Amino acid sequence: MFLAVVCCLLWCLQISTGHFPRACASSKSLMERECCPLWEGDGSPCGQRSGRGSCESILLSSAPLGPQFPFRGVDDRESWPSVFYNRTCQCSGNFMGFNCGDCRFGFRGANCTEKRLLVRKNIFDLSVSEKDKFLAYLTLAKHTISPDYVIPVGTYNQMKNGSAPMFNDINIYDLFVWMHYYVSMDTFLGESEIWTDIDFAHEAPGFLPWHRLFLLLWEQEIQKLTGDENFSIPYWDWRDAESCEICTDEYMGGPHPANPNLLSPVSFFSSWQIVCSRLEEYNRRRVLCDGTPEGPILRNPGNHDKSKTPRLPSSLDVEFCLSLTQYESGSMDKAANFSFRNTLEGFASPLTGIADASQSSMHNALHIYMNGTMSKVQGSANDPIFLLHHAFVDSIFEQWLRRHRPLQEVYPVANAPIGHNRDSYMVPFIPLYRNGDFFISSKDLGYDYSYLQDSDSDFFQNYIEPYLEQVRRIWPWLLGAALVGAGLTAVLVGLSRLLCYRKRKVLLEEKQPLLTDKEDYHSLLYQSHL
Repeated sequence: MFLAVVCCLLWCLQISTGHFPRACASSKSLMERECCPLWEGDGSPCGQRSGRGSCESILLSSAPLGPQFPFRGVDDRESWPSVFYNRTCQCSGNFMGFNCGDCRFGFRGANCTEKRLLVRKNIFDLSVSEKDKFLAYLTLAKHTISPDYVIPVGTYNQMKNGSAPMFNDINIYDLFVWMHYYVSMDTFLGESEIWTDIDFAHEAPGFLPWHRLFLLLWEQEIQKLTGDENFSIPYWDWRDAESCEICTDEYMGGPHPANPNLLSPVSFFSSWQIVCSRLEEYNRRRVLCDGTPEGPILRNPGNHDKSKTPRLPSSLDVEFCLSLTQYESGSMDKAANFSFRNTLEGFASPLTGIADASQSSMHNALHIYMNGTMSKVQGSANDPIFLLHHAFVDSIFEQWLRRHRPLQEVYPVANAPIGHNRDSYMVPFIPLYRNGDFFISSKDLGYDYSYLQDSDSDFFQNYIEPYLEQVRRIWPWLLGAALVGAGLTAVLVGLSRLLCYRKRKVLLEEKQPLLTDKEDYHSLLYQSHL
């Protein structure tokens, strides 16, 4: 049945999307530095005739950067995407996409006016048909060449400043593997020098927003590829796990009986070929990953260096992360202390919040634990467990946003490592997205997590508890204000009574000589007292 589903899907291939539009990969587009493709709906650039968008100059942030990357003008990813393009489509309203042909996250319909909310489920809560469909979609993505997008296999300088384009085709799944490689690759300096302390998606504030966008775009591509608008990525809740529960042939592939570093031949993932995993070779040859197959997925969960990662994260570890009130702190990199981002990413202890280079915890712990393809940053997305893992990491990010309800200004606007400021465009996405655009609730982006959907207790925790916490912090001031207010009220009441008494006494003295009847006089006194 599963193979039948796969074959059916492979027969009915749909159009796909990615980043570096094929329409913008010509020498004309590169030399003019303009990427404003036609929207097929009306044949105009960016769908301008239909009011979907227009071709505009890119406005880059001028906010200062951190000191981690002391060079300028040596990396194509600097001030993204200005090395390649300085004009792109800017979409209006709820429209989105490299040619404004898509809907913003959370909307659908011909005019992108219909709201929707998808729910990401625990992979173990999927029905058999849902699970088989997810696995079939992965296979389909791995075997479908993108008709709309290509990957660059040379730097802009190697392309002779755009006059000699160097791009390759790639399948949809590997397109996202390439993006994860490209965003974290090293910088080529001089003739043979390499700068390794650079990453546009890790070790800094953009880690969580970047991977949130990555998952949303991957989810969107599968929806478009299959026509299944209700598809959502499942997650693996690894809290308190004692082993790799999803490493079975029923799910993401069990171990090979003869070689524990390989996947079981029963798992269809055993036939997958990985790409973009040989960073040292690329650096030595000074080339980019070109999508060439580089061997099978490697995975040997649990047989890793336990001195650096002694265990998988616990529920208490997650709860400690969520208790940290600062999203970012200090140097805003992997040395940041008491930073929610740095602790969740795994560079700070989930027991103290102090950065610890000798340990890998939380998010990093899962990558190290898998002991294979997932353990090297640039090629880690080759293993489909990457998607399930990062979906759960994103859910923890979502919990933090709901618990602390930060303003967008909490995300650093300046002095973060290169590519990580709030208004920096995220590498290597076209269309363009800023880091700060995804520092918002997942519900505003059209999705939620099954275990986070509102219940009475969740409502109290997410909406009432933050206000009670604020009251707890300022109660001494409130008490002081109440005592001062009570004192002033007492003084004012006393003064008003004194004035009323004096006025009443004067009135009585003026009226008494005119009274001749004793009964009337007593009646007036009675009324005055009342």
